[in-house]
Amino acid sequence: MVAKTAAVQRAHVPSSLTAKDIMQRPVVAATPRASLRDVASQLVVNEFSGMPVAAADGRLVGVITEADIVRALLEGKRLENLAASDVMTGPPVTVDVDASLEDVMKSLEDNRIVRVPVTSEGTLVGIIARRDAIRAILEPEFIAFGGI
Repeated sequence: MVAKTAAVQRAHVPSSLTAKDIMQRPVVAATPRASLRDVASQLVVNEFSGMPVAAADGRLVGVITEADIVRALLEGKRLENLAASDVMTGPPVTVDVDASLEDVMKSLEDNRIVRVPVTSEGTLVGIIARRDAIRAILEPEFIAFGGI
């Protein structure tokens, strides 16, 4: 068994939680040929800081972030003249749908990323942001009432 880090030990990570329990779905993904202007619009409207880039069959090919868009703008490029595939980072870091919450958090930390796409048999099925992992630790202490 892999030793847990001190922070994870103190957090009392529920060992039964997996990526599929905490991932956000459906996940919005850009196609590789999506206009960078359209991707930027999606990020702004949905308040995302980044999104996966996937082929039509759901195979993940990259990730595009606000930083990628800012970089393109600083280079004097026009967003409408670029596609997601022109600026995305790939191959992307991913976690399997059955990965433990601890493994998800380690992936986020070890790779210094804000979000990690979740795959099942190589197909994009969800996404987990650092906030989702934190929420999974905190939620057992709170109960929501009145949902109809």
